[in-house]
Amino acid sequence: VAGIAPRVYVPNSRANTVDVIDPLTFRGIDHFAVGAIPHHITPSWDMKHLYVDNEGSSQLTVIDPASGRVTGRVSVPYPYNLYFTPDGKKAIVVVERLARIDFREPVTWQLLKSVPIPWRGIDHLDFSADGSYLIASTEWSGILVKIDTQTMQMTGWLNVGGLPIDVRLAPSGDVFYVTNQG
Repeated sequence: VAGIAPRVYVPNSRANTVDVIDPLTFRGIDHFAVGAIPHHITPSWDMKHLYVDNEGSSQLTVIDPASGRVTGRVSVPYPYNLYFTPDGKKAIVVVERLARIDFREPVTWQLLKSVPIPWRGIDHLDFSADGSYLIASTEWSGILVKIDTQTMQMTGWLNVGGLPIDVRLAPSGDVFYVTNQG
């Protein structure tokens, strides 16, 4: 990222746009259209691209972080959120609308495997310290799911109740923290 100017990219879900802010001056420096219902913006594993997750139009808008310009679009069903495994070998698309997590090849975006989630609201996730599994929240069901990143299978679940939203691994790598609105 050396030589890339710091920028904050803000998706506007109702307007189907992205605002770009210079964090040094706190001023908006760009505004452009993307697909329908953009929710999140995710850097690629190698930091060469930014992906706008346009859930309503079933596409990722690709941004070059060096120029700040849109360079392409990738078709994937209803991307609510996007992650990359810690080794960069798999892209993980959270498809909340279809209650599943899709593992994809991160260059061609070919589907490797879909993991159905039997609870409503699959949302955010984080990886174990060694990257062998992930823990994901189901916002509307109060459940956390555990998915093996190698076999791409759900291997467990835990009812934490309430409305779990975000999941983060502690810096020590021995516990996960879960924000719970309920």
